[in-house]
Amino acid sequence: MGSCSPGFLSIPQAPDRCDARLEEGEARRKPVDLSGVVGSGLGRAQVFMAQPHYQDQFRALLGATAWPGTLNVTVKGNDLVEYIALRQLAGLDTLDVDDEIRQSAKNVDTASFPLHRIRGFLRDGVSFGGASAFLATITVDDQAVPCAVLIPDLTRHIDVVELISTEFLRERLNLNDGDRITLALSTS
Repeated sequence: MGSCSPGFLSIPQAPDRCDARLEEGEARRKPVDLSGVVGSGLGRAQVFMAQPHYQDQFRALLGATAWPGTLNVTVKGNDLVEYIALRQLAGLDTLDVDDEIRQSAKNVDTASFPLHRIRGFLRDGVSFGGASAFLATITVDDQAVPCAVLIPDLTRHIDVVELISTEFLRERLNLNDGDRITLALSTS
């Protein structure tokens, strides 16, 4: 078994199978990119994102405080496999995922992508959970903005990537629901 290309999350393939497909007719995209479609969330992230304990950690991660909200990006196919691999690296349960996707994700090489831990806390008797983060860059129409993939320890969405940034990504990149974005994870 060989790997088609070094880079982002590389799924090992047979030497002649570098156009690996998860579903019939779905071609494998460039291995340095993760892409998906922008969608609206429930609007609850801002409550969590505004907490000083989180913002202190986001400042250390991003170099400044994070915009108090997340950009939600739905992934499928090979992008979902690679996102599930990140969730597995973070030690999160992936039992809600189809067995084939979960098994494929175990073969994804995530070794070069540092996991940054966001610690949870207790405040006034309310528990705020932890999360895992991976530094990245979001690109839309040749505009690139530093960000991080934030994977909360407790979430109902297995196919939604949550992005945080020091900037309001929807405004900065003129994004609307249904727009496609590209995301490249950082190896440092």
